[in-house]
Amino acid sequence: MEELNRLERTQGILGLMRDYSVRANPPDPDSDRFLADVILLLVKQRKGLSLERKRALVSEFVPKIPGSLLEEAEHLVAEDCGGEMQGGCCSSGHVAENVGGRNNGRDRGVVSIESIDEAMVGLRAMQRANSTLEDFCRSYFMFHGLDGNKPESVFKFLPVLTFTEAFIYQLDDMNERLVMEGTQPWGNNEEDRVYSGAVINKFNTMPFRPLLHQLELHGLINDRLHKEIKAGEEYWALERKLCFALKSKTEVKVEDVMRAIHLKSFDYRVLNLLLYQIRGAEVDSLHMDFLSVSEFLVEISDDLFDYEDDVLKNSFNILRMFVHVYGASAAPTILAKCVTEAEEKYNTLLKALGPELSASYQRRCEDATREGGNTGGHPLGTWNIPPVIVDEDASLHLSPSLPPVFIGGLIGTFGKAFRVNGLYPLARWCFSGMLLLGFGAEC
Repeated sequence: MEELNRLERTQGILGLMRDYSVRANPPDPDSDRFLADVILLLVKQRKGLSLERKRALVSEFVPKIPGSLLEEAEHLVAEDCGGEMQGGCCSSGHVAENVGGRNNGRDRGVVSIESIDEAMVGLRAMQRANSTLEDFCRSYFMFHGLDGNKPESVFKFLPVLTFTEAFIYQLDDMNERLVMEGTQPWGNNEEDRVYSGAVINKFNTMPFRPLLHQLELHGLINDRLHKEIKAGEEYWALERKLCFALKSKTEVKVEDVMRAIHLKSFDYRVLNLLLYQIRGAEVDSLHMDFLSVSEFLVEISDDLFDYEDDVLKNSFNILRMFVHVYGASAAPTILAKCVTEAEEKYNTLLKALGPELSASYQRRCEDATREGGNTGGHPLGTWNIPPVIVDEDASLHLSPSLPPVFIGGLIGTFGKAFRVNGLYPLARWCFSGMLLLGFGAEC
């Protein structure tokens, strides 16, 4: 428990350092954590010493401390610990292996995962994460110059990616319960009510804190990755807000809907940024922009396929939200326009990738389409907007005046085939040939 409290304090100081732009230059996680420890030492109570006096002592005497004194002190501490020093920590006791982070070529002792009981994932979460990880390796590794079909490429990065994605899925399960049950404790017995209260409290505080602890310990957190992880919290909050609004028949703002659909694939972006961090590579802005548009289109495709299920579960779904905002007649047309505009951006960015990467990505799309069971017609499928549900309360009553709307061109029905194989989502596809329709929405 003491280790957990210490880590929580360190994480809090690191957050303050980010807020005040107090960072090592050049950026270095080890240096930042050392500075956080110094700040914690400064604010620790010492009778008769003010903060200003402690700052003065550090400024005056630290430059005068000889290296030989530090070496003897390190040896003395190591003897007290009963082991050797590694990265400032005793090697005896609970030390876990670094799982892929960059640490300037030296080992660094870290607290074992068992010491932080919240930073764990269950088998169900790992099983749910498996299909996303398979798709990520096969669809995103090529943007890093890696072959997602080669085990040696995959397993080098798999531990960190698996833990992260499974942790996200575990939180997603909890959020789904919140969407269904509301923000008050639920359950038929005391045990269920205690559990539900813990879930509610987790989402009211910092649900990603255990994951951030682990990534920080392994030198994998930077500002951009931290921001993307926080985007996951924002998405879940928006999902709860929007689904509660539909359930209570209150106002839904289209700005919130579009923000949510753009945030929905945050886990793919987290994995992608993690892969850059593990590799020690600079983030490629063009690749991130292209994949972001692709993710947006795939999320719409998934929502079209899952439309009726999402209505039953009261889950976020862009078509469902558009029906609430624009009405049953206009919603499919406005959604088609959103897809059209995104396709145009997709095609522009696809060409900018260059012939080799562009061709590899398109081959991946076609392979995945065949694996999903699409053996006829266009190799990338077709778009299909299902009949909209006019009255959600009337047991999925489908309006007879609103038949399925087919948006011409490419892409769409692949979603069903891929779900049969459990690959979610497998399509980061090539989009083109859409008919520009009327109405307008900020997409």
